Amino acid sequence: MINYLKGKIIEIVKNTNNRIILILEVNEIGYEIQIPSRLARQLSTDNLETLQIFTHLQIHEDRQTLYGFASAAERDLFRQLISVSGIGTQLAIALIDTLGLEELVQAIVTGNLKTLSKTPGVGVKTAERIALELKTKLAQWRQIVGVTVSTSSAIPSAEIIEDVEMTLLALGYTNEEINQALSAISQDNQLLKNRQVEEWIRSAIAWLSNESS
Repeated sequence: MINYLKGKIIEIVKNTNNRIILILEVNEIGYEIQIPSRLARQLSTDNLETLQIFTHLQIHEDRQTLYGFASAAERDLFRQLISVSGIGTQLAIALIDTLGLEELVQAIVTGNLKTLSKTPGVGVKTAERIALELKTKLAQWRQIVGVTVSTSSAIPSAEIIEDVEMTLLALGYTNEEINQALSAISQDNQLLKNRQVEEWIRSAIAWLSNESS
């Protein structure tokens, strides 16, 4: 089993199946590694520093595929996801791409089906299965690997989340930006006690403005 690879980024391409492929040169050998798109956005072929990618090797009868992740924790979460019945590698990557490590773990541990269902291809039944099979495992696993997850019972209502999402979409923000903003401002204990949607919208816009400046 290949735990990780260290090498130089040669190329990042999108193949015919719209999958992001990283070509990583290690000791004069070029490895093809499928990576999440959120990782691809952080990488540059101009970066001359050695890149470390944590990998998972999937072996099929007719092919072998390497999947790469920014951290061992992200790679381990991927492995947990594909252990769930009906969750393949592409859906697992889509979940990581859509929500990111911390928000995805939090959604599973707290049973937040609405958040899990934001991922394309994940319906309510699939979200329920993921939460049911992984909730206990991830609650223990996150403590071992040090993933911080808020399990506060004070969480924004579905109505607040929906209103914030609709307002920010109307203002031109992307779904990914909105998800990141909601995840960030939901860590604010004072805001969690506030049921005024205007305050949530104001906080989300302020967070997004700070991120873009």
